[in-house]
Amino acid sequence: MHTVQISIYVLGFLIALALLFDFMNGFHDAANAIATVVSTGVLKPQTAVAMAALFNLVAILVFHELSVAASVGKGTIQPAVVDHYVVFGALIGAIFWNFLTWQFGIPSSSSHALIGGLVGAAMAKAGPGSLIASGLIKIVLFIVLSPLLGFVLGALMMLLVSWVFVRATPGKIDRWFRRGQLFSASMYSLGHGGNDAQKTIGIIWMLLIATGHSGDAAPPMWVILSCYAAISLGTLFGGWRIVKTMGQKITKLKPVGGFCAETGGAITLFVATALGVPVSTTHTITGAIVGVGASQKMSAVRWGVAGNIVWAWIFTIPASALAAAIAWWIGTRLF
Repeated sequence: MHTVQISIYVLGFLIALALLFDFMNGFHDAANAIATVVSTGVLKPQTAVAMAALFNLVAILVFHELSVAASVGKGTIQPAVVDHYVVFGALIGAIFWNFLTWQFGIPSSSSHALIGGLVGAAMAKAGPGSLIASGLIKIVLFIVLSPLLGFVLGALMMLLVSWVFVRATPGKIDRWFRRGQLFSASMYSLGHGGNDAQKTIGIIWMLLIATGHSGDAAPPMWVILSCYAAISLGTLFGGWRIVKTMGQKITKLKPVGGFCAETGGAITLFVATALGVPVSTTHTITGAIVGVGASQKMSAVRWGVAGNIVWAWIFTIPASALAAAIAWWIGTRLF
């Protein structure tokens, strides 16, 4: 593969930009990890954020296979197309969409914003032939499957718990599952860190391979450590605007419902990460919350709010791709 020659300053700037995206990913998606445990009153916001950030970081000890990073770094666009302009365009497109949706409190996907950014920048440079169809088909397939799996697992967990604890008093159920939510929220944050940090690892790895600073067998350890640290710090600072939408606007949650939603979401993330699929943690937990609400009664879900979120999902990849294409063009004139 042809090695792209760029100055060390441009390389450093792009790595810093990737870590900024990673920080924003944690900041934007903090609501996914903590909304349920905060809205049920089990933890105070500051405590919940600290716990989520800790388990984002602990994920580095659990997810040793960097299959999601490989999917992003080598499975979305043709390696020959990758250069500093493409990486710049992809990151700016993703950061733009993350910031816009955060401003309006819309729980959109940082993951799909990044994929859209890569697609837009690559197509601006080299057209549709620059895309790897098989990798993108898998990602698009899981745009549908991850919230659906979250929905099904959240609903099944709620039905199973209702059946097992049918004779228990509401007070006992509330006490038990307030404790249970500490575990389920931790597992969800672990899955979130394991899947999402690897996406930025993939981007930086892609850049280092293209510029001849890394082989394609594995990313350098400093990349792995810095990406997990950045997403953990982002989560620690927390995107509060989205918490209310996720925690109470979709459906009213009690501790038992929060436990079931987080457990269903965590299982989905663990499975996706094992398969090397960069899924949306936002889509996953939203599907699980809707599943919990719908398992009680369909009217428990505010379908209008859920519908608005789905529209944001639909627009994420095209909008970030367009922003990335514009940023690619600007980048070619800046560097």
